Amino acid sequence: MGAVVNNDDAGKKTIGDLLVVMAALRTPVTGCAWDLEQDFASIAPYTLEEAYEVADAIERGDLVDLREELGDLLLQVVYHARMAEEAGAFDFHDVTDGITRKMLRRHPHVFGTPAERAVGLQKGAWDRIKAAEKVEKAAAKGDDANGETGGLLADVPLPLPALLRAVKLQSKAAKVGFDWPSLKPVFDKMREELAELEEVALPHDPRGEGEASQEQLPERVREEFGDLLFVMANVARHLNVDPEDALRAANEKFSRRFRYIEQRLAERGKSPSSSDLIEMDALWDEAKDQERKPTTG
Repeated sequence: MGAVVNNDDAGKKTIGDLLVVMAALRTPVTGCAWDLEQDFASIAPYTLEEAYEVADAIERGDLVDLREELGDLLLQVVYHARMAEEAGAFDFHDVTDGITRKMLRRHPHVFGTPAERAVGLQKGAWDRIKAAEKVEKAAAKGDDANGETGGLLADVPLPLPALLRAVKLQSKAAKVGFDWPSLKPVFDKMREELAELEEVALPHDPRGEGEASQEQLPERVREEFGDLLFVMANVARHLNVDPEDALRAANEKFSRRFRYIEQRLAERGKSPSSSDLIEMDALWDEAKDQERKPTTG
């Protein structure tokens, strides 16, 4: 099995220790049964979850949690690298070698020749270097170096959160001129999409005058709703707003204000289920007013 890490050892553990721990967990017979059952696909959801938890710690400004969450995310990298090593594909050191070389290559104004450093950072340099790498990688794989097999948008990952992927797709298209010239026509498009959604959705409102249930909603409703979200992502891109970050903040604001409603109702000996919309809406406005009051030192 190799070296064993002693939890009682003095001093801080290193990346080498972590690699040893992962190797031990994945060792047949003596390792962890759960870890041995995992593969790339089964671990991938945990990798995404840990990345979100890193983002959450940053959003909350909690550096203690950030340290822990970064460790959890690093474990995911070590986990995938170990499984790849077992498959004879690559190991953790290949991962670190690859990313280090990429950073050196993509920052010629920092790590390049004296002449490259003297020129400094050039606009578009990162994209040009990345494009050259893509051509080289495609050639090594025997693919079409011009990207004709997949097109301009082919390298935008499918598993990305949908709003983030929408922004990345739009940004890619914008680089070749497929973009609105300003923000105003984007808002015009937003109003158009909202009107189209309203037209097809209102007749199927299950809580309105109620002709349909959720299961009976036509595909057109889903399509128009998606179109509206897509154009809202475009608004975010034009405003240089991260839609995922903005929506996380809106979620937290909603949660904070609803907690206020629950607390105020509890003071009255009530709960949301024993209240009504009029009372809760008044408390919602009260929560908004509380947040808007200037703080005093």
